[in-house]
Amino acid sequence: MAPRPKLEYELLQINERVVEMTEKVEVAIVNSIQAIKEQNVKLARSIIDGDEAIDDMDDEINEMCYLFLATQSPLASDLRYCISIMKMVTDLERIGDHCEDLAKYAIRMEHEEYYQELIDLPRMADLAASMVKNAIRAFLDRDLKLARKVWKADEEVDELFRNIYDEQLEIAVMDSVNTRLAIMFSFVAAHLERIADYATNICEEIVFSLEGGYIME
Repeated sequence: MAPRPKLEYELLQINERVVEMTEKVEVAIVNSIQAIKEQNVKLARSIIDGDEAIDDMDDEINEMCYLFLATQSPLASDLRYCISIMKMVTDLERIGDHCEDLAKYAIRMEHEEYYQELIDLPRMADLAASMVKNAIRAFLDRDLKLARKVWKADEEVDELFRNIYDEQLEIAVMDSVNTRLAIMFSFVAAHLERIADYATNICEEIVFSLEGGYIME
């Protein structure tokens, strides 16, 4: 096959923008929980303000993909690749929306007196952020082993979510003073669990695009 330098260059440009978007999302996940943990309203507002940049990158990357498909006479494999990119950045944009919602919880909790130190929620956030980063890396590197590792990591996130939910439900039932706060902590955990699910969706698409099926084990 003849070299396709312009095509390869444009794909590289798209990939670089995807990496930049992923880094923004990864930081937003970690910072949103830090804002909740530290009751840091300034940090929370910066996450909310920063969501627009994530939305803009979603639009920009999609436009780059459409332009690539319209001007480069891509092969079928290039078409599948661009479609996968567009699906992934949509997932990244939705993760950004979840981070914005988490930041809003941080603002609502500004004057709350926490009845416990937050340990499992930051652990969930770190795991979810790592899953997102590694899922995108697995896609760009066509690394099936890493994709399956990320997919498997979702089990730990799910276990943390169940533990947090059960604990906060018990507090909500037994301690009427802290019911409202316990419910908000449960919602925070649910957002993080959904973020991790988006990472697994990306991994499933990687396996499908490379192997033609969704067998993850």
